[in-house]
Amino acid sequence: MRVIVDYDQCDANGLCSELAPKIFELGADDVLRVREERPRPELWPAAEEAARACPKLAITLTEHA
Repeated sequence: MRVIVDYDQCDANGLCSELAPKIFELGADDVLRVREERPRPELWPAAEEAARACPKLAITLTEHA
C-alpha cells in the first residue's frame, strides 16, 4: 500500500495524524507530513480509517508502488 496526499486539497486539520500518528504528522508549522509513505501491513487499517475520515478526501491509498 502507498499513501498519497493531495496537498492542494488538504487543509491540515490533523484528523489523520490523530487517527494514524505513525503514518501522518502535523507539524508545529501546521503542515501535514507523511511519515510512512508505504506503511507496514499492520498499519493499513489505521491508514484506511484516516483516508475515510479526511473531510477533504485528500488522502488516497493505492495498491501499487
